[in-house]
Amino acid sequence: MKAAVIEKPGVMGVKEVTMPEPAEGFVRIKVKAAAICATDLEIVDGNIVANYPITPGHEWSGIVDAVVSKEDEHWLGKSVVGSSDVVCLKCEACRRGEWRYCESFEEIGFKRNGAYAEYMIVPAYGLCEKAENIPFDIACLCEPIGVALGTLKKARAKIGQTLVIFGAGSIGLCVLAVAKAMGLQKIVVCARSKNGFELAKKMGAYATISTNEANIEEEIKKYHPQGTDLIVDTTGAESCIQQSLRMLKRGGTIALAGYGKGKMMNIRIDDIHIKNLKMVGAGNNWDMHKKAMALMADGKVDVSGFISERLKLEDFEKGLEDARKRPDGFVKAVIVNE
Repeated sequence: MKAAVIEKPGVMGVKEVTMPEPAEGFVRIKVKAAAICATDLEIVDGNIVANYPITPGHEWSGIVDAVVSKEDEHWLGKSVVGSSDVVCLKCEACRRGEWRYCESFEEIGFKRNGAYAEYMIVPAYGLCEKAENIPFDIACLCEPIGVALGTLKKARAKIGQTLVIFGAGSIGLCVLAVAKAMGLQKIVVCARSKNGFELAKKMGAYATISTNEANIEEEIKKYHPQGTDLIVDTTGAESCIQQSLRMLKRGGTIALAGYGKGKMMNIRIDDIHIKNLKMVGAGNNWDMHKKAMALMADGKVDVSGFISERLKLEDFEKGLEDARKRPDGFVKAVIVNE
């Protein structure tokens, strides 16, 4: 079969590899679609620990092609999405359902081969049946929707709260989509690039602000004069986090959903202490695929406008390059297998 392989940072290509065989508790997926995530660029660049050579891809949809366990036979031939978390299911964290706190946690696409391939192996326990009204190329976006669900859950988001989102990439827009479905109000999307603004407005953003062209703190006062209840940062940028602490109302919450790339940052502790702010880490979100699929199937979350280009597996490097350079209008590239 064919798979995209990153041999080591900066060295990659599509090659013929051995067809994978599932072990007990796992199934083989005939991959129908795999979305390219900006995190995959970190594997390409060597900024995230990965088991090279590695096939990336953790946002996927497909058809169950082979199983091992009799108890998993009912999955054969079904169209599915699913978790890319490989865990023990036995430890205290797993029993609580907090899979990414499992001591033996591994993620498909980082430590195990992922979805930039014709076939892949995934755990049966993380499968979720794809809704019939959602095509494969849209279904693979369950994963970033799940990130948004997990982030807002950790932040204890509530109906009627005001919200600011820093970042208009796929995660920021997914947070917007889920927040709208949850009933948050006056949602403002802030970003350096205006690439995602048109889509954000179509999705119901109350306002959009370019951080390159405006004083964010002054602009936000026009929409949230008493301060903002909740801010979700998807950028990992120091300036955005610093501004967030000043923009929040007393008792407000900031959820850190952006990857900071290991950088040290300066924040003013008194901004947190005096205003009794809550700062929540939101970098690990588990098993949200069923909820994400239900929202998509019911039409409460529509991410069909996210897909900027559909590519063949052989063209995955173009998708990675576009994810890096983010040309006008770009949100997501999706690899589609016939």
